[in-house]
Order: sequence, then structure tokens, then C-alpha cells
Amino acid sequence: MTEISRPPGHEVRRAFDAAASTYDHAAVLQQEVGRRLLGRLDLIRLEPRMVLDVGAGTGLQAGDLRRRYRKARVIALDVAAAMLRRARGQGTWLRPLPCIQADAAAIPLADASVDLLFSNMTIQWCGDADALFREFQRVLRPGGLLLFSTVGPDTLRELRASWAAVDDARHVNSFADMHDLGDALVRTRFADPVMDMEPFTLTYPSVRAVIADLRATGANTVLESRRRGLLGRRGYGRLEQAYARFADADGRLPATWEVVYGHAWATDMLPQQRRAGGTVVVSADDMRRSLRRG
Repeated sequence: MTEISRPPGHEVRRAFDAAASTYDHAAVLQQEVGRRLLGRLDLIRLEPRMVLDVGAGTGLQAGDLRRRYRKARVIALDVAAAMLRRARGQGTWLRPLPCIQADAAAIPLADASVDLLFSNMTIQWCGDADALFREFQRVLRPGGLLLFSTVGPDTLRELRASWAAVDDARHVNSFADMHDLGDALVRTRFADPVMDMEPFTLTYPSVRAVIADLRATGANTVLESRRRGLLGRRGYGRLEQAYARFADADGRLPATWEVVYGHAWATDMLPQQRRAGGTVVVSADDMRRSLRRG
């Protein structure tokens, strides 16, 4: 089982609801990664009838997917209602954008109903990767494509190291390694998984600007161990001093993002486990679903 460390679901939802009005202006990295992720579809022959954008946010990529696949039904799914209210703006009176407020690990769609599941910079907030990929496998038709981006363990390394100089609390989430995510895809019956990584470095004039940018995109939920009171001037000064070690020649502070890309194909293989002694264990419910599809 591959765990993705995350805050509780209600905190994730609250953070992204609060960021809905500032997201499009602040989320320059997320938009650039989304553009690159969409570009990967140029190399894949696919004519989907149903496309699901998981973690659609304000709907920018959902709008691009609608323009790319004009005959497909594109659905935007997000846990934050305020994000989806903005996403609806990607639709028109004649062709509205269907939106679903739901957790990515509990998608309210039928089995084998989706041809393309697209997810940009979302799964790092979704907990158990195996459970998440099992849900993606469930809603995808056999032969359907999962295409996603997320972040790896090197993300925000400067902020993590700087907090360590302030106290011994865990302030920044841990993120799954791309090899672990690839293994999780195999365990959950996806075929031909392909994983790769691309580092990005954003620079800021101050620590306050780093944290403000995280808050404006909803990513302030990376700060797991919140203090009950304010950090205080002395503690904040120690954080600034620690972060200053990473400043470049112009005095700007870097924030590293390890962006991970992945894609894989849904299958109709039965999930199974092999116990000691060679016994193969298969879920009866999954076997029934597989027989119905056949």
C-alpha cells in the first residue's frame, strides 16, 4: 500500500474552497503542468466518449479537454464547491459543463463508464494511492486511459528544511515517490504504466511570499502540524533566517516542485493476492463484475 500523506479531507476541501477566487492568478505552476500534461495526449490515439477531469479546480483543463474532444462528454469533478462554481464558467448555455462535487476516492459514476480519466496536480491530496487507483480502475472502461500529474518527495524541500530549524514538528507533507506510484498502478491492475519526473523551481522575494502563494492556490494544506497559536515574531524570524540559506545571487528564495507524470491503461484483469502456500485470493464481487462485462 502506498500512502500519500495528507491533511484530513475537510481541511483539503476548506483550503481549496477558500482559494477559488485567487487560484487562476496564483496557480502558474499548476497551469503550466496542466498544459504539458494535455500535450501528452498529442502522442496518444484516443477518441473518448466520456472524459472525467478529477480535481478539476476552476475547470481550465476541463475546458481544454472539451475543445480537444468535441464529441465527448467531459465531466469536472472536485471536492471543493467554490472551485466548481468557477468551473461552470467553462461551459455555455447550449453546452454546459457537468460538474460533480465528490472525493476522488469515491467517484459517483458507474463501473466502466469513463474512457479517459485526467487528473492534474491532485492525487497528492488523496491519501492511499492504492485505494485511489482502484477507484480509477473501477470507473474506467477496459482499455481506457489514466493520465495524471502529481508531486514527488523533493517538493518544497527548502521549506521543509527551514521549518526543521524552527522546531521538530512535521510542517510539510511527505509525497509518494514516482516508483511507488508505478508499483501501485501495477497492484491495481493498470497495464503498461509509464512514469517520469520533471523538476521546477519557482523563486520568491520572501518567505511570506512563498506561504502566500501556497495559500492562494489551496496548497497551504501542505502544512500539516499547525500551531494552535501564532508562530510569533521570533519563530518567524528563525524561519526566515533558515530559508535565507537557499537564496540565489539576487536574494530570491527558491521553492522546488518535483512534478511527476504518469499514464497507464485500464484492464479487465481481476485483482488478486497470492498467499503463502500459493493460494490465489480473488474478490467474488470483482469476479462478478468482470463476468458481467464479458
